Amino acid sequence: MSTKHLQGDSTMNQTNSMRASPAPWALVTGASDGIGRAVAERLAAEGYNLVICARRTQKLDELANRLTTLEDCRIRCLSVDLSQPDGAAFIDEQTRDLTISCIVLAAGFGTSGSFLENELETELRMIDVNCRAVVDLSHRFAHRMRSNGAPGTIVLFSSLVGFQGVPRAANYAATKGFIQVFAEGLTHELAPYSIKVLSVAPGPVNSGFADVAGMTMGQASSVTDVAEAVASKLGTSGTIRPGFLSKLLEFSLSPLPRRGRTAVLKQVMAGMTHGRA
Repeated sequence: MSTKHLQGDSTMNQTNSMRASPAPWALVTGASDGIGRAVAERLAAEGYNLVICARRTQKLDELANRLTTLEDCRIRCLSVDLSQPDGAAFIDEQTRDLTISCIVLAAGFGTSGSFLENELETELRMIDVNCRAVVDLSHRFAHRMRSNGAPGTIVLFSSLVGFQGVPRAANYAATKGFIQVFAEGLTHELAPYSIKVLSVAPGPVNSGFADVAGMTMGQASSVTDVAEAVASKLGTSGTIRPGFLSKLLEFSLSPLPRRGRTAVLKQVMAGMTHGRA
């Protein structure tokens, strides 16, 4: 089994003496690319200071340089591999000096094709990133938000495929089903502390995810669509489905029993992964 290494953080600061009050801080995982990057850009435009986290140091530094040039914000970069058991603890430790009111846990990846033909190590690493790290970070930062006594927001990423079993993406769909149920339960548990939990359940998105998962996507939403939907619902709880296609698929699948939805998505996935065993 290969070993993943945690790397140190670099901090880039911009200050504005004209700002009446300190800007709030938000944490975004998976910020080097795709949805995470788009959400980080959108939050910076909304006036947030950011802690951006991902494995690729160069990508984080490039994003930090870009945002501090375009926006009046402070950026802290944390290079971390969330498939490692101490990844969430590293983020917690490196942000102890900050009051973070919003976390967007966008880090994740998927696989597709035959479960039996996929590498077990990759499938288990996906559970670590998509589920274990999300629970770990949610627990740590919800504690911090509760201690601060101020409203907070936790944004988690489910998926259209998280509402039923999906052949040829069985493990990935299961991780997203876990996140959806987790978010729904946390919504009620954290409400007394003024902590909102938002589940984002997009359909196909042009985010680079398909390349990693080995899939071919036709129509898909843009990462900007998802980021705009997240920004518009910050401070609220519930489930949102960004993009026209996600809403159309929800409308089409919702009348079917769970077994029927699985059968339909089996055919969808067969078409999207036709080149794989």
